[in-house]
Amino acid sequence: MSKPLRMLFIFLLIDAVAVGVYFLAKGSGPGSGADPTKDFVWTTMDAYYQPATELEQSIKTDYDEKDLLPFQFRNYGRNAAVLKKFRGSKFVGAGVPVLEMTFKGLEDWAVVDIWIKREDNREIRRTVLYILRENEWKVADSGRLVVRGAGNVR
Repeated sequence: MSKPLRMLFIFLLIDAVAVGVYFLAKGSGPGSGADPTKDFVWTTMDAYYQPATELEQSIKTDYDEKDLLPFQFRNYGRNAAVLKKFRGSKFVGAGVPVLEMTFKGLEDWAVVDIWIKREDNREIRRTVLYILRENEWKVADSGRLVVRGAGNVR
């Protein structure tokens, strides 16, 4: 085998090993296919629930005024991975910089899953993006989380 052909073969072999190591490392990590919501549990909020944060207090007050208590919720807080999975009417897979550009003076944000089971066996399930601006929690967008784990979309 000639020297240039041998150099090309070694170069291609090194490239193949590097590509293999890259895909092996990418496949073994959490990656984009992992479910960022799996570690969060549903909590029931009723008239006796003691909110742990100002956001939970704001949600409880709002839903109490609408006579929607009790309901279940999962508060993901400032979880950027969950934000990427959020699909709303205004934001689809947005990142934190997009929120900061869209809402000037953004102090905080959180993603919350809400699951309301009505007495007439009707269920309302939605994901809400809350933002804190001017010391007040407001709904920025409403939609759902798209998490593909065991073949389901939530």
